[in-house]
Amino acid sequence: LRDEVTKDLVLEGGALVLADNGICCIDEFDKMDENDRTSIHEVMEQQTVSIAKGGITTTLNARTAVLAAANPVYGRYNRRMSPEDNINLPAALFSRFDLMFLILDEPDPDNDMALARHVAYVHRNLEPPPAAFDAFSADFMRGYISAARRVTPVMTADLVQMVSEIYVEMRKAYRTSRNQTFTSPRTLLSMLRLALALARLRFSPTVSRHDVEEAVRLMRACRSSIENVDLPDQRSRDPNDDIFHIIRDHAEKLNTETVLYKEILALALQRNFTEEQVKACLKEYTQLNIFSLSSDGARIKFAN
Repeated sequence: LRDEVTKDLVLEGGALVLADNGICCIDEFDKMDENDRTSIHEVMEQQTVSIAKGGITTTLNARTAVLAAANPVYGRYNRRMSPEDNINLPAALFSRFDLMFLILDEPDPDNDMALARHVAYVHRNLEPPPAAFDAFSADFMRGYISAARRVTPVMTADLVQMVSEIYVEMRKAYRTSRNQTFTSPRTLLSMLRLALALARLRFSPTVSRHDVEEAVRLMRACRSSIENVDLPDQRSRDPNDDIFHIIRDHAEKLNTETVLYKEILALALQRNFTEEQVKACLKEYTQLNIFSLSSDGARIKFAN
């Protein structure tokens, strides 16, 4: 820009530069012009913005997280098209996001009524309705996030091996399934960043196995929201049936009637189930005399 007093060319930081060491929230991400897309490529890859205009050549820091929202090209999401085609963004830009979730506006009487009441309440009272919980203050959240960022957790050798094996399995699933989204080395970096972030939330100097499992669960959950064509049917299925199939398939793969609980739990977590759901499945099928558990609960055996 040109200074109004001196008429000299000056730099003025944009949203990404001003959000250095913070978070940049972008709405209507699909409507960015080509120049902005070129800039955000560099920001999400190198955390910098390079400028060479008006005799000014410099590089500005843009160490920021990007939270973006985009709309489908034709107003409604077409499940038969890929996310890149629906939102009309290049695949290279999509791959730079660690997590992507598909949020569909589907008719639901309960959700529609809750939304209508919320909007009507705000319109009438000019303030949001009272929350059912006590929220943390903004000052507390700033202090908490600032303290968490100062933590630098490390990963042990066994967890590095675990993440590597999970990445190889994801690559294998991509090769054998047409519905899998592309898995690249950036996917591996995303898992590592998520695991480190989860450790920072606990102010832990080391990354735990649970952090890695939760990072994988988040990755699979976001992929599931994009890849699953028939989401209503997926939601209506009994998780106990799906977990039973996990146990049965794992036993058939090992050609044994006894499997380890920790192995089943790891497989279930990778497929976006919780430990409570695994325990509920084992309880139900044990009562049906299909499974039997060891005294310490470490082994699961199919009943004869």
